[in-house]
Amino acid sequence: MITSLHISPATTDDIPNLVRLVNSAYRGDSAKKGWTHEADLISGTERIDVASIKQMLKKPSSVILKCTDDTNTIVGCVYLDKQADKLYLGMLTVSPDIQARGIGKRLLQAADEYAQQNQLHHIIMTVINVRKELIDWYNRNGYTDTGERQPFPTDGRFGLPQTQLEFVVLQKTISAAP
Repeated sequence: MITSLHISPATTDDIPNLVRLVNSAYRGDSAKKGWTHEADLISGTERIDVASIKQMLKKPSSVILKCTDDTNTIVGCVYLDKQADKLYLGMLTVSPDIQARGIGKRLLQAADEYAQQNQLHHIIMTVINVRKELIDWYNRNGYTDTGERQPFPTDGRFGLPQTQLEFVVLQKTISAAP
């Protein structure tokens, strides 16, 4: 049972645990324990690798926030990247064993606070178009469909789509900090 959660910026020491967490939540059989996986949509077991996480952490405009439990285990994370006057939110991840317990919502709140602290009034993200239940969840948390669509990558680096996919661009307006 989780008694407390702590959200803080990830460091390079966290890379192996972040890679393991993200891959377990998005791909392969372990991901099927949760409701947010892509295991049936994209082949392969890897969603991210060490080099990609290192690159994210090195980027001056970005941060990965990690959510740790009372044993200091990383149970969730989110990637945030300042892009001009907007904050891009990606890789929102919660361990498949403990999804639907409010951790994702806590990470979204942390993203809102980060946007406010950085005077960014819009958060944008992309979600795979066929993930209706996930898009609905983001809608319930203040995100709206912008109408913009982006192509889904087909380079095969992290698996290949098993059906025609594209990204839906969602956006949330953040009010200024009080």
